[in-house]
Amino acid sequence: MHGDTILLLSFVLALVAAFAGGLLARVLHLPTIVGYLAGGLVVGPFTPGFAGDSAAMSQLAEVGIMFLMFGTGLHFSLRDLLEVKAVAVPGAVLQITLGTLAGFALARAFGWAVAAGVLLGLSVSIASTVVLIRNLTDQGLYQSRGGRVATGWLIVEDLATVMILVVLPVVFGPGEVHGARLVSELGVAIAKTVAFIAIMLMIGSRVLPWLLRGIARFCPREMFQLAVVVIALGTATAASVLFDLSVALGAFLAGLVVSTSKLSHRVAAESIPLQDLFSILFFASVGMMVDPLALSAHLVELACLVALIVAGKWAINMLLGVALSAGLRTSLTVAAGLSQIGEFSFIIGQTGMALGVLDADQYTLILGASVLSIALNSSAFGFIDLIERRMQRWPGLAALYERNTRPLCEPSRGISGHVAVIGYGAAGHGVTEVLQNLGIPCLVVERDLEAAEEAEEAGFPVLVGDAANSEILDHAHLDRARVLAITIRREPSAEKIIRDALRRAGDLSIVVRADSEDGVRSMIAAGARDVVRPELEGGIEIMRHTLIDLGFRSKQIQCYANDLRESGYEALGDDARAKRLHAFERLLASLSGADMHWIDLGERSAAAGQTLASLDLRARTGATAVALRRGQNLELFLDPETVLRVGDSLGLICTPDELDQAEEVLNRPCECADGTDFPDDAAAPSTRAR
Repeated sequence: MHGDTILLLSFVLALVAAFAGGLLARVLHLPTIVGYLAGGLVVGPFTPGFAGDSAAMSQLAEVGIMFLMFGTGLHFSLRDLLEVKAVAVPGAVLQITLGTLAGFALARAFGWAVAAGVLLGLSVSIASTVVLIRNLTDQGLYQSRGGRVATGWLIVEDLATVMILVVLPVVFGPGEVHGARLVSELGVAIAKTVAFIAIMLMIGSRVLPWLLRGIARFCPREMFQLAVVVIALGTATAASVLFDLSVALGAFLAGLVVSTSKLSHRVAAESIPLQDLFSILFFASVGMMVDPLALSAHLVELACLVALIVAGKWAINMLLGVALSAGLRTSLTVAAGLSQIGEFSFIIGQTGMALGVLDADQYTLILGASVLSIALNSSAFGFIDLIERRMQRWPGLAALYERNTRPLCEPSRGISGHVAVIGYGAAGHGVTEVLQNLGIPCLVVERDLEAAEEAEEAGFPVLVGDAANSEILDHAHLDRARVLAITIRREPSAEKIIRDALRRAGDLSIVVRADSEDGVRSMIAAGARDVVRPELEGGIEIMRHTLIDLGFRSKQIQCYANDLRESGYEALGDDARAKRLHAFERLLASLSGADMHWIDLGERSAAAGQTLASLDLRARTGATAVALRRGQNLELFLDPETVLRVGDSLGLICTPDELDQAEEVLNRPCECADGTDFPDDAAAPSTRAR
């Protein structure tokens, strides 16, 4: 193995292993993060086979941290936090405090140093935003009261983590820091933080959106993508180099500032692929640092730490639910969602290793406990209903949680006779708006959080989640729905949704979009009742407006459009010229009481070489030329200056008498060189076709 290729091989093989691990995790119904971590473990230096360069990969993983925090800032919603602030803010602060104390006590029981105990406690107290939102959406709970409180709770934890990352280097940095010097160092760190935040909010909030608008207007798309990367990584690097702050804080503020721009949706769309890629790389690099032998040597400590994260944090959050009167089901949802640790715990652990507070075995223990807690977390939601029923048997106990609860808006559980709309893009927005105006109940299922919030603002009940990759359709009450409208662009996902929906409601009427001929066929085979191709519908609509502007009547044009839509747009296929011609003839024949006829120009036709304007058929015969067939080409809208050729077929709308006159004009023999006409029997025969 050449030394100059080890980084490249580590990068490629880590992604390959993460991909394989993610697929395996999906098969086993585990979070994909577990698969990414396991993939990194396989190519790490502590397992047989290829030994990746974990140190170099850790540097690349810093990019993953930047994109993670940039995405967190980009989707940060102060409004969502304010809605649940009465529970989320004190709950998060108290949970971080109690979780840190519990983790510290456990670390001291392990014999760890005080500083290491503090970092273990902080790592235990911070849950994973990625894991929480994924599990909430999979369970259809994101828009519930419990889901909102849990999300707001984690927003506070995320903000607290940012501040923790600022303070840790000061408190646990090199050298002894006590008393006045500690206060001085903290003051300097806080002053730098405040200065950087002020610069970003006062200057960055004006410059960065202005820069993005200019690039979006005058530069190609790749320049806009590059600008997003530069803003995310450049701001994070500037925070580290110029202000001695963490790259996490810089990236978070960059996302927060950009989120105020009108282009924030486009920024999010451009950054998501990079964020996903480098986030996967981050988790894979973390897995590369896990030492299975070290974990096997500390199985008791690992079991105790996992118990604290899963059971201990669950109990802490349930007690806080009583103290804050959060509501029984809300408390159960929060307790289940936050009984895990993830990416921020990794970041805190990595910071502890960089500061020399944690050793490799201690950090490996945190990683191992994190992987196990993530793997177990999705099953925790399965016990919510069971535990709720058991606790409601004790009215006094359940009442402790419900003392001062105030219900928040959440999707109606009793919805029926509704239209379920998958996707709230341009098409979904148009469908739901019409349904709303008609007074027809509508339920939106959308996986993008910002689009889901937009739908909710418009007054629709919303389920947040990926309908193709979760059990969220169970919460859409398809057995009581009238129609399922699938507006998403992803054809494989749409086909899977159709099959899953029909398993739940076999007689459900399904309308779906498709972007290809194969997609149309697969959707129909899956059971869709109506399939729409937006690109072809756009062409049909342009055709309709063009014909109307030319004076044709809407009713007949609609019949033509319906013919084109028959059999899933079969008439619009590349190999369906005859069907298009048949549909066109039906259109023309319906435009008046006259019939459609074709006249072929013979070899000796006097009309050959003349223009339609010079022949002036309408004035001379009453027939109207509406189409020209020349070889394999068919012209539907004729230019008066079109020159006719021998062998052309001219389409006419005319009566039988007018047809005879047109035949005489078009196939009258041309004059000979001596000035006489060819005899009638010398003229080329003509062919009439209806």
